[in-house]
Amino acid sequence: MVPEEDAFAPIFDGTTLKGWHAVPRLPVAFAPGAPEPDPLSDAYIRASRTSGRWSVEDGAIVGRQDPPGSGNGAYLLSDGVYGDMELIFEARPDWPADTGILVRASALGSQGYQILLDHRRSGNIGGLYGNGIGGFHAIAFTLDAETDGEGRLSGLRLEDPGSSLEPLTPDKPALLDYAATGEEFLSVWKWDDWNEFRIRVEGEVPRITVSINGQKISEVDTGAIRHPSYDVRAVRELLGTKGHIAFEVHDNDPRMGEARWGANAACRWRRIRIREL
Repeated sequence: MVPEEDAFAPIFDGTTLKGWHAVPRLPVAFAPGAPEPDPLSDAYIRASRTSGRWSVEDGAIVGRQDPPGSGNGAYLLSDGVYGDMELIFEARPDWPADTGILVRASALGSQGYQILLDHRRSGNIGGLYGNGIGGFHAIAFTLDAETDGEGRLSGLRLEDPGSSLEPLTPDKPALLDYAATGEEFLSVWKWDDWNEFRIRVEGEVPRITVSINGQKISEVDTGAIRHPSYDVRAVRELLGTKGHIAFEVHDNDPRMGEARWGANAACRWRRIRIREL
């Protein structure tokens, strides 16, 4: 029998971006069938001008805004498309860096099932978001940064609900078939260090399971989601049964500005490997 880890094939060679390509973070319809964004709008034109700043540094893919601090987002997509799979990688985000990993993503990058890596105030890590497919937000906790006695960032803590920029309303955890508590997440997360994600995607309309550093964080049957803007059949028609893997560099919106992505922030991904099921 082949050892489990030997069944995973690398999809990043550690030295180049071969097998990956960058695309702009273009505005898309909120959900299939919703109004399409105006390609002549200032926001659309501004977004189309950059595909982010992607590099390989010390064996890791590094994503930044281009130019840094510009507020412009982007995606890095796998050339390959994948259906049922298990994906493993390590990530190390700066604070604040609102990023994520999309699976079954369209060629635009901005349509798919996003595993959240919102390493910023009011963010969640390990939950799911319906990117361009209805905006469902399947999360069980929100986070903020902890500071030491001298005001320096020192770790993550659970957010005070009264100060949240994005309230954790009851409908959000209700979408999860399994949800780790915020305390369970914090017990395994390593601040300013590498954290291993394991994401399993299985089914035509997939069941998605996320573990971080060996701790199961979330599980969602996307075929059973009940959400006002999520239409299972329309999403299945839009995405099909295979899609790209996409790493995200978020743009900065007027409401959050640099609280969403710091002026010189980056996120890093390494040891990216996959097993097709």
